[in-house]
Amino acid sequence: MTDISSDPKIEKTRKSEKDELARYLLDRLRQLEEHNIKLKEEFKRLESEKRFAESERIRYEREVRKLRSEVERLKTPPLIVGTIIEKIGDGRVVVKSSTGPKFVVNASHVIEDAELKPGARVALNQQTLAIVHVLPSQKDPMVYGMEIITKPEVSYEDIGGLDKQIEELRETVELPLLRPEIFKEIGIDPPKGVLLYGPPGTGKTLLAKAVANKTNATFIRVVGSELVQKYIGEGARLVRELFTLAKEKSPSIIFVDELDAIAAKRMDNGTSGDREVQRTLMQLLAEMDGFDPRGDIRIIGATNRPDILDPAILRPGRFDRLIEVPMPSYEGRIQIFKIHSRGMKLAEDVNFNELAKMTEGASGADIKAIVTEAGMFAIRAERREVTLEDFKQAIRKVMKSAVESGVSERGVMFA
Repeated sequence: MTDISSDPKIEKTRKSEKDELARYLLDRLRQLEEHNIKLKEEFKRLESEKRFAESERIRYEREVRKLRSEVERLKTPPLIVGTIIEKIGDGRVVVKSSTGPKFVVNASHVIEDAELKPGARVALNQQTLAIVHVLPSQKDPMVYGMEIITKPEVSYEDIGGLDKQIEELRETVELPLLRPEIFKEIGIDPPKGVLLYGPPGTGKTLLAKAVANKTNATFIRVVGSELVQKYIGEGARLVRELFTLAKEKSPSIIFVDELDAIAAKRMDNGTSGDREVQRTLMQLLAEMDGFDPRGDIRIIGATNRPDILDPAILRPGRFDRLIEVPMPSYEGRIQIFKIHSRGMKLAEDVNFNELAKMTEGASGADIKAIVTEAGMFAIRAERREVTLEDFKQAIRKVMKSAVESGVSERGVMFA
């Protein structure tokens, strides 16, 4: 009997079937692997979408909570503004509400006892009148506008002929702010105020701008006439708030330009307006040298009329140093011409020594106007450089205008 398993044809058929089955299984395995890869990619995409949806859900929930809290906040009744008059003890204080009457009220336990001091502004609950918040001190918007945010671009190199005045000003204002340890080591108190006085146009405001540029202190500029107000007590309140702002922003420098507007000599007879100016002056005197220490606050005053200032403001302790800013000398005029013309295209015939001789009695402001006019003459003639003749014409024009306006060499009006 013949063995079927040993038949070559059958063996070949079985082998062919096995190979075909193997190819089918490999192909199927490859398909499954590709499908598995697609499923993994789909899973990653769904996971990413799930995370994004979760983050969006959290963001929307946070926004809903924020909107709900905002709605609740807007629904809360308004608070009454009051002022603390006296502390009684046991968390109770006497307050005066903005409506007028006084109340004895309780303060919230979350408010520190040190904050509850007489004169502090507080917010009162409308129902119980309990103190729920301590408000910041109120200041006039005009006072905030006096703070100089952007430093002036004027430096000491832009000021000519005032080397001695610059040195005194830096000793009085800059040195105590930048190196206070020197004064402690010597054992003296640094000067607290400096008064710049002299004719108009000699560079008093420029000196103050240079100080503001050099120091890192807060610079507060105020014109004296801004402190003169219409109603009684308003000017004194502005002065008080001005010094309060300077203390909060210390180290700081207060520059009072045209000081004679509020610091003129006090007279016995005068109108109600004069008396209000005197009240403002008395508040300024009290702030400059009162019971409360000023701290790191320096005061710079500027005036064209030192002869009419009240003696009380000129004494040491208020203005410790009086610096005269005179009309520029011959060398000073040369320096000023060089400073204001350093960006100009000058002809070879321009001689600053000759120009300084021709401008005897001119102030720094006059020389700046002369340089500008000389440039205008060159532009009018359609030239690219400024000649000596342009400067001579400018000198004749500017100096003639100064004489016709009635201003003498010392800045005093002609009779």
